[in-house]
Amino acid sequence: MRIVTYNVNSINARLPNLLRWLQETTPDVVCLQELKAPQEKFPEAAIREAGYGVIWHGQKSYNGVGILARNAEPTEIRRVLPGDPEDAHSRYIEATVNGVLIGCLYLPNGNPAPGPKFDYKLRWLERLRIHAAELFARETPVVLTGDYNVIPTERDVYKPERWVDDALFRVETREAFGRIMSQGWVDAVRTLHPDAQIFTFWDYFRNAYQRDAGLRIDHHLLNPAAARLLERAGVDREVRGWDKASDHAPVWIELGGSN
Repeated sequence: MRIVTYNVNSINARLPNLLRWLQETTPDVVCLQELKAPQEKFPEAAIREAGYGVIWHGQKSYNGVGILARNAEPTEIRRVLPGDPEDAHSRYIEATVNGVLIGCLYLPNGNPAPGPKFDYKLRWLERLRIHAAELFARETPVVLTGDYNVIPTERDVYKPERWVDDALFRVETREAFGRIMSQGWVDAVRTLHPDAQIFTFWDYFRNAYQRDAGLRIDHHLLNPAAARLLERAGVDREVRGWDKASDHAPVWIELGGSN
C-alpha cells in the first residue's frame, strides 16, 4: 500500500501535473495540502475520472486538505483538528482507507516569528500532540502525514545556520515537534534513510531546486502497528522539476500486508 503526502500549492493551478503524476505512479492513497480552493471549486470530477475516490476540506485562497484513494472511497472520520472550535482554517482531515487510519495535515507556517502567527503554530502543535496521543494508542495502523512545516534537525535543511530564526526551525518549533515524536511515532523516511540528505521542498527563488537547496518538512509519522508494516519510503523528487510544479515533491511510503 503506497501512501503519499503532496503539498500541491493550488490544486487547480497544478491539476495537469497532479493527474500526470497519478497516472505514472498509481499511488493507493494521496494526502494533499494547500488546495487553495473553496469547497465547491475542488476538481472532483477530474480526480474521480483518474480512478480515485476523494474527500476534501477546502478554503478560499488558502490552506485546504484532501485524501484520495485509488479505486476506493475514503471513510471520513473528521475534518477539523480537535481543541479549538474557533479555528476556521482548513488544515486537517482524517479518514480510513483499507484498514489504515490516515490523518492528513497542513501545519501552520508560523512566520514571522515571534508574533501571532508563530503563537498560532505552537498552539496548533499542542493540539496535534493531544490528538496524536489518542491515535498512537490504536492497535490498528495509523499514518499521520502531511506538510508539517517543521525542519526536525540540521541534516534536514540546506545551510541550517540560515534558518535559526525561521518559524520552521526555531527551537520552540522543534521542541514541540519533539514532544509529539516522544510519544513513540516513527519518522518513516528518516528511519529507512538515517544518513541520507533528503529534501521535500525547494523554494521558487534563487534556483533552489537546481542547487538542491531544500528542506525536509513533509513527514510520515507511523504508530507501532503501521511501523511494523513499513517497507520502503522515498521522494518523487523529479516532479518538483516539472513545468509549473509545486514547490513540494510527493513523499511516499509503502506498507506491506495492509491491502
